[in-house]
Amino acid sequence: MSSADDSTSKGFTAEERAAMKEHAQELRKEARRASRADKAEAAARDVVAKIAEMPEADRIIAERVHALVTANAPDLAPKLWYGMPAYALDGKVVCFFQGADKFKARYATLGFNDGAKLDEGAMWATAFALTEVTPEVEARITELVRRAVD
Repeated sequence: MSSADDSTSKGFTAEERAAMKEHAQELRKEARRASRADKAEAAARDVVAKIAEMPEADRIIAERVHALVTANAPDLAPKLWYGMPAYALDGKVVCFFQGADKFKARYATLGFNDGAKLDEGAMWATAFALTEVTPEVEARITELVRRAVD
């Protein structure tokens, strides 16, 4: 149980440590970029490139999520966040896509941070499992993204 390879006894998993390293690299890269417009354009390219690197099952879902978010919430700026495609308003991440492969999960996730305006009474969902993007799922993503920024 005290083995150096036992990630549960050492705190962060290898995947979590990798995500933190990616986030640090993202912050350094963003700081080096010149103007705000350059930063936004480069960040959008980074998101598309990161999606292209994903395993096929995650990539197919991520491409649809990216298309739906950018079409239905143009005020959200694509950016990388812990190595994941994310969408921010005034620099704060509102929603993100986490591929199943990212943390070796059985499904991808569309998550929303507290800046998203999804409040429904005293309890509401902030993360949604995705196994495929059907027309019904597209409609639900569209509705959630629109609500998140209204």
